[in-house]
Amino acid sequence: MSRTLGALAALVLGVSLVTAAPATAAQAHAFPTDFPLPDGFMPEGIAIGAVPTAYFGSRADGDLFRVDLRTGVGEVFSQGPGTPSVGLKVDWRQRLFVSGGAGGDGRVVDARTGEILKSYKFASDTSTFVNDVVVTDDAAYFTDSRKAVLYKVAFGRHGRLPESFTALPISGDFVLTPGVNNANGIAETPDGKALLIVQSNTGQLHRVDVQSGETAVVDLQGEVLTNGDGLLVEGRTLYVVQNRLNTVAVFSLAKDGTSGKLVTKITDSRFDVPTTVASFGHRLYLPNARFTTPPTPATTYNAVSVPKV
Repeated sequence: MSRTLGALAALVLGVSLVTAAPATAAQAHAFPTDFPLPDGFMPEGIAIGAVPTAYFGSRADGDLFRVDLRTGVGEVFSQGPGTPSVGLKVDWRQRLFVSGGAGGDGRVVDARTGEILKSYKFASDTSTFVNDVVVTDDAAYFTDSRKAVLYKVAFGRHGRLPESFTALPISGDFVLTPGVNNANGIAETPDGKALLIVQSNTGQLHRVDVQSGETAVVDLQGEVLTNGDGLLVEGRTLYVVQNRLNTVAVFSLAKDGTSGKLVTKITDSRFDVPTTVASFGHRLYLPNARFTTPPTPATTYNAVSVPKV
């Protein structure tokens, strides 16, 4: 992961640079709260690692874009396969895990060089949408919004990427509705012993046993996660992006993830159908997917940040 994206951009031919404002010494460490993404980019996923770099994926062609959060300056650092890049996560080894949407695949990209390290073809039929991914200590798990299954990429010794994956059917309280988006955002429970997935079409949050795939609805005291999209768990706090509601719901979770209580809801006038969320320092960062705006090659996109609560 580069600490000086401006310098990298000067060395790499053909990259796309976007800057939030004219570069000045006073702005070098401004951490802008609103910065542009490339026109026509159609963002959805976001990931942020240990250094102040945010990664975004394009639904248009799968390009990967990274931004120095200190300056708002960014570049396309990995060309897409022509199919979408949707949910993203980056691990401490600086590997970026990318969900392939309707392409039915996932890939792992070197976050420094843009090199594709591994690709996995999860599904070949048309009824698939690999939507989001979470990285745990021993595996990466991908959701498929059109199937009742998680795709597990189990790491080998020293985090080695395997050649193949395992399909983990999910059952129990989770009931698939054909033809619409079901399982969407995914995260670990605070104790790290299970997973959480939001089912967009029902507004339910499910706890998933990683061994059996058995699911149980999380007790949110009557709260319904309408348009639930990206999830973020930090400590015992759960952030749920409700995309078309332009809202981030914030919950306090039980350690095992079986229940949660609404703390607050974050809204902002700059939200324009945000989809996913990542954090750095005391702020949350969200890309505006603008689902309600017809996309064109000239459509503008951005990402915004808001204070954590």
